[in-house]
Amino acid sequence: MKLQGFSHVNVRCSEGDLPRLEKFYAEALGLKPGNRPDFDFAGLWLYCGDEPLVHISARFSSGSFVKDAHNASIDHIAFKACGIAAFRRRLASFGIPFAEQNVEGAGYQVFIHDPVGTRIELNFMDETVPDDSDGLH
Repeated sequence: MKLQGFSHVNVRCSEGDLPRLEKFYAEALGLKPGNRPDFDFAGLWLYCGDEPLVHISARFSSGSFVKDAHNASIDHIAFKACGIAAFRRRLASFGIPFAEQNVEGAGYQVFIHDPVGTRIELNFMDETVPDDSDGLH
């Protein structure tokens, strides 16, 4: 067996969270809902081009977990990205708060949280932002 790359990440939520999650991932990352198998629970598959990168599964009852407290073994999801200036404008236009940092030798990183508390890291490998920012927006 040999790994051939990354397939997707699955975010769990309650059924009532689905509309907010769909809106967030469209606004923040430009992902679009697409074809999803007919599972016996509600959910979404969100696509980047032809790839369903983020699966959302409504398998929790409403109020069954705390959205602002990290209590899972996965700390965050990270994506490679490009076009930091446009991305920062996009987040600002939708009022999505973010933290940012320049990492020497690694580029620029942005951190956001989805409506159910999933931490998302965007890595802009060959890009930097002036150090005059306070790191939070």
